[in-house]
Amino acid sequence: MEKNSNILEITSKQADPSALGLFGLAVVTLVASSEKLGFTTGTIGILPCALLLGGFIQLTAGVLDYKKQNVFGGLAFMGYGMFWVTIALTWWLMFRQYEGDFTKQLGFFYLGYLIFTVYMTIGASITNRTLFSIFLAIDILFVSLVCYSFGIEPQLSKVVAGVAELIISLLSFYGSAANVLNIHMQKEVLPIGKIGA
Repeated sequence: MEKNSNILEITSKQADPSALGLFGLAVVTLVASSEKLGFTTGTIGILPCALLLGGFIQLTAGVLDYKKQNVFGGLAFMGYGMFWVTIALTWWLMFRQYEGDFTKQLGFFYLGYLIFTVYMTIGASITNRTLFSIFLAIDILFVSLVCYSFGIEPQLSKVVAGVAELIISLLSFYGSAANVLNIHMQKEVLPIGKIGA
């Protein structure tokens, strides 16, 4: 997730961890969307995906991006990686039936991530259309999660969140595939829509 669309450049002097991070994001949001859209029930099956694919893989990509001096990519992957680790821990506490209703506290957690995502979306606006679209969908996701947590049209908010996660998943699969194939094949197999091009 680098400035000037380096996330999906055709050649790279150093391995780009973006494909790995986007793959983790793609799978975890696909599984999470299945529950919100009613294709599956419960969150126990999402917990390992949240911890390992959403958390561990994105944290790994974030560390690798920081090693490349890519502050934007490192912060994005590590920030969202910690989001999924926190969500996994919260679900685990709910499964353990700890006392208290976490819903409104999660609402403030989502609000914090909405603020984070807004300024990261501004940063993504100079990368490429694929990445920028992912961030716009994440904005929609967090708006709907905030509304859901605070009881604002909860049924509609849950569906909107599920649709947003599905869009994030599809765009992230595409971005991951473009990153891998464009670099590996040494040509633009999948266009990413460079901004300003």
